Amino acid sequence: MPQMSPLLWLNLFFFFILGYTLFLTLNYFCAHPTKIKTLKIQLLTQEKSWKW
Repeated sequence: MPQMSPLLWLNLFFFFILGYTLFLTLNYFCAHPTKIKTLKIQLLTQEKSWKW
């Protein structure tokens, strides 16, 4: 029935907004992974200073 089409799209839009907000809130409160320490910091401490 064509009269029911706006209600169908409104229902789909409502569930899309609900799912999108749930997705954003879960991503916001999700724990961030810890960064792996790179070797660049260790290499900087072992480099020789050529300005002496």
